[in-house]
Amino acid sequence: MSAARSTDRLRAVLEPLPALAVAVSGGVDSLTLLAFAAHHRGPQRAVRAFHAASAAVPPEATERTRALAASLGVELVLLDVGELSDARYASNPLDRCYTCKSRLYDGIAAAPHARGAVVVSGTNVEDLGDFRPGLRAAEERAVRHPYVEAGLGKAEVRALARALGLGALAELAAQPCLASRVETGIAIDAALLRAVDDVERRARHLLGQTAAVRCRVRAGRAELEVDQDALSTADLPALRAAMAGAALEIADVVPYRKGSAFLRVL
Repeated sequence: MSAARSTDRLRAVLEPLPALAVAVSGGVDSLTLLAFAAHHRGPQRAVRAFHAASAAVPPEATERTRALAASLGVELVLLDVGELSDARYASNPLDRCYTCKSRLYDGIAAAPHARGAVVVSGTNVEDLGDFRPGLRAAEERAVRHPYVEAGLGKAEVRALARALGLGALAELAAQPCLASRVETGIAIDAALLRAVDDVERRARHLLGQTAAVRCRVRAGRAELEVDQDALSTADLPALRAAMAGAALEIADVVPYRKGSAFLRVL
């Protein structure tokens, strides 16, 4: 689908809505949605960004969100939804994402800045095929998914990002929350999440921001997963050397497997 057609479809979804409260994770999907809304709705139609400032969110994602909101002249509201203080979340059950998204969307809804606004997310059509308990939290709270309603997938989102002049953001590798790296049933705390982020930042420093890297924390060991393209050209001795001073000891560097930290049966 061309960027022009994607633009028309997305505009048709967003245009009838009143003020927008955009849930922004700091990845390409949510940042592109924020930029699109800011560009195509005009200053008279309120658009605000809401971002969870949390140990589960990579600091780089928060900084990207700050920078983009500032460049767009969009008000950014940072929320502390306190998910790590919730035992249901910290115990890392299979549906951990449901608890997290419930707290996020409830936090947005309770914010004075969101009064009268429709909450929208950067979920795209390809996300619907993944295991995403957070989508149930969104459905229960009438959160809208404009990309889904417009029939847009990841490729169309990246094309929109390029058309909007978002530069390197358009090629940014997916970076879900840091808690998704920890195997189901292993308890999560802020120190562990900071350690995961330390490993991944070291890896991206060598491999580049377009490489998919995941520090997987499993029972008794941690592994670094790297997407096959980056792994095939990586200087593995240098990568392993970079891991030597990381906050987690990495047992091995292995090919990336989407969702490999989820255990469906406990």
